[in-house]
Amino acid sequence: MFEKIAGELKEAGVQLVAVSKTKSPDQILELYRKGQRVFGENKVQELVSKQEVLPSDIQWHLIGHLQTNKVKYIAPFAAMIQSVDSWKLLLEIDKQAAKCGRIIPCLLQFHIAEEETKFGLSLQEAEALLSSETFRGLKHVRIAGVMGMATFTDDEVQVGREFHRLREMFLFLKAHYFAEDPGFKEISMGMSSDYAIALKEGSTMARIGTLLFGPRS
Repeated sequence: MFEKIAGELKEAGVQLVAVSKTKSPDQILELYRKGQRVFGENKVQELVSKQEVLPSDIQWHLIGHLQTNKVKYIAPFAAMIQSVDSWKLLLEIDKQAAKCGRIIPCLLQFHIAEEETKFGLSLQEAEALLSSETFRGLKHVRIAGVMGMATFTDDEVQVGREFHRLREMFLFLKAHYFAEDPGFKEISMGMSSDYAIALKEGSTMARIGTLLFGPRS
């Protein structure tokens, strides 16, 4: 299954983020040996413990909700933080990245689902953040794009509508805030159950776990 999905995404020009939460280092190594280098984790403690024992060329993405008091643990090595859902969190990432002498790529997470449980910014909150003087003073974060999770539903029309909305937000921000920044290019959307819909709506990064590793343990 890995070869099929990896080939499909590569052909579409989409980055595969293998979601390895709850999976053992041995399971991660199986995909690593097949060529996968980008892995996504939801929890800081789990991410740190795996990073310590797995190959150093793995690019670790934090894709779950991140508490500000835990940023310091992943700032030295995180390749990307996909779940920036508040101004307070972005400030903390910048602060901790500065201590490590790093610039950390980040995605702004938007609330696109109709479910109340998902984290994420509104477009108005993102605009307020990006147009502030304080944001222009941040030197150790780089906003590389947007991320969102669709409603967990069998209604493919609704899922497509939500992904379409995220792409529209991306295009709006690109035009108004990042027109001169070629690094603002990522739309992280699509998981095991809905990545095919996300591809049609312009995803550049798909976060896939179950199809690669099997059901969560």
